[in-house]
Amino acid sequence: MGPWRAAQRFVQTLKDKNLLFDVNEVRVLLYGSLAKTGKGHGTDVAVQLGLCGDDPVTFAVDQIDAKINDITSMKKLVLLGLHEVDFDPNEDIDFLITESLPFHPNAVTFLAKTMNGDDFAETYYSIGGGFVVKEGEDTIGSEVVQLPFPINTAADIQHWCLKTGMSISEVVMENESAWRNDAETKEGVLNIWRVMKECIYRGCHTGGMLPGGLNVKRRAAALNKKLIAGKEYSDYNSWLSIIRSGGNDFKYTLDWVSCFALAVNEENAAFGRVVTAPTNGAAGVIPAVLQYYIAFCDGNKEEKIIQFLLTASEIGSIFKKGATLSAAMGGCQAEIGVSSAMAAAGLTECMGGTQKQVMMASEIAMEHHLGLTCDPIGGLVQVPCIERNTMGAIKAITASQLALQSTPDFAKVSLDAVIKTMWDTAKDMNNKYKETADGGLAINVPLSLPEC
Repeated sequence: MGPWRAAQRFVQTLKDKNLLFDVNEVRVLLYGSLAKTGKGHGTDVAVQLGLCGDDPVTFAVDQIDAKINDITSMKKLVLLGLHEVDFDPNEDIDFLITESLPFHPNAVTFLAKTMNGDDFAETYYSIGGGFVVKEGEDTIGSEVVQLPFPINTAADIQHWCLKTGMSISEVVMENESAWRNDAETKEGVLNIWRVMKECIYRGCHTGGMLPGGLNVKRRAAALNKKLIAGKEYSDYNSWLSIIRSGGNDFKYTLDWVSCFALAVNEENAAFGRVVTAPTNGAAGVIPAVLQYYIAFCDGNKEEKIIQFLLTASEIGSIFKKGATLSAAMGGCQAEIGVSSAMAAAGLTECMGGTQKQVMMASEIAMEHHLGLTCDPIGGLVQVPCIERNTMGAIKAITASQLALQSTPDFAKVSLDAVIKTMWDTAKDMNNKYKETADGGLAINVPLSLPEC
């Protein structure tokens, strides 16, 4: 997502500077983790689509292969959909696996040469969660919005909740009103759930092998078929009714949570449309836990779905501010760990937990992901990434249950303490365990894959 957004920004800058139609050559330089796991993460695909001006929110994902194949075969790229230039992905995208830039390990430089020989270049950093920062850019931004309840830490959340008596989701809704009215915010949140829901359903009904060369078989569709046991349905709602009719047996519920999470991250691994929550590699945790709440906790109500996602989003925000969402900076604790903490918070508030119990659930979920490495085999977001989403979802539910049965006043570890610990751990972690495919399972599982 980050490299795609960066490419979009680059070509838009060319247009804004009236350079677009003068460009006759473009090159892309990928550094650090973007280079080492770029093929497996589809970074080369993302930058090509971004340079074409396509948007990840609206682009038809079933057309990705066809478009990339056209670019490769014709060796032509249409910048922003307006100006054609020569472009050979095999020659003009450089994977600089031995080089890294100091600001962030996820770096990409775009180089454009104009017809009169002038060069124009910009460097962007993909800092996690689809966010990008341009080199030299003021990350605070020029537009300053005065929020009614400024929040940077968990202590800030607790302060405002105690002062106002509002829940976390209510505080978040008030802050969102600084940008738009409540109806627009609710519509946007429900649209996020719509994409999540469609992704779960699609993933639960798509079999076959995942691309990339690992020959990983998709499991969600087979598990869905087994659990449905021959019952007939025609759409998401009738499918949900069948799931709910199966009862609340622990094994049955556990299987479905795993199925939901597998479905989303198999879609991600196959370049399907997912919601970055907080990252693509961890995109299955929050949908799986929310789908669990809807299916097994009578949570199929718009106001509860909005409440869940607003609460989860605020937890993700304070992790981003106090630590990182990037596996290239913090290992998988920054992806699966944060997503699990977000999901635990959302579920706990929806289940009637107090503000302190919500933060306790979030803390418990992250505490037991501390130190989790990112070691994708073959640089692909498949093994162990897909299964890790099931683990993150189950931990989130467990953390929520623990918090709901506990008294937070007696807790020894605060959410702010665990966020600081996560960041300290990230800084101490060996770089080979930070989304480089240079350590862990990535080097201990023998594979006959071509080098990136």
